[in-house]
Amino acid sequence: MNKSLKYLIISTITFTFGYFFLRTAYYSSQENPFANEIILIILGTIATIAITAALLNKQSEVELEKEQNVKLFDIKSSLYFELIDFIEEIIVHRKISKKDLIRLDFLTHKISVIANKEVLKEYANFIMLLKKVSSDIDVTRSESIELSIQLNQLCSKIRYDLINKEKHVSDLKNLIFINSLPIKKKE
Repeated sequence: MNKSLKYLIISTITFTFGYFFLRTAYYSSQENPFANEIILIILGTIATIAITAALLNKQSEVELEKEQNVKLFDIKSSLYFELIDFIEEIIVHRKISKKDLIRLDFLTHKISVIANKEVLKEYANFIMLLKKVSSDIDVTRSESIELSIQLNQLCSKIRYDLINKEKHVSDLKNLIFINSLPIKKKE
């Protein structure tokens, strides 16, 4: 059972018994109005303490979850940008070495730990294309365009994984694709 739920149950039981005890004391002290007021003050204080404790406990849980989400976001974003930088190096140098493939294996392991399901599916498609491209060491212009297009698909999934608030994912995918079309040089 959740720690805060246990705390809430114990607090409710304690508050209920305390309330009935003080209520009995209140009715038994009807002839002394000062005692009645003291008992009412105690009841109000106990209620305030119980509510404050419950709110602080919930706030602590929310803050802890927020810190975890921020840490996870930092890890994901740095890893995703590391992958994009790695692909940029491959496309710019137009070569894939054995060292690059080893580095890619370790990036794959890291991504498999933190990425959501959609990113992993799209990443698998990207890796298949990259393995096809790496069959020979050189990366041709058409292969680099294919890699860029596949990276666009992956980036749309990565964006959704990081932000996770986009409502029109298909529109977003099209915008990312249009924005990252390769620029053709005039010859």
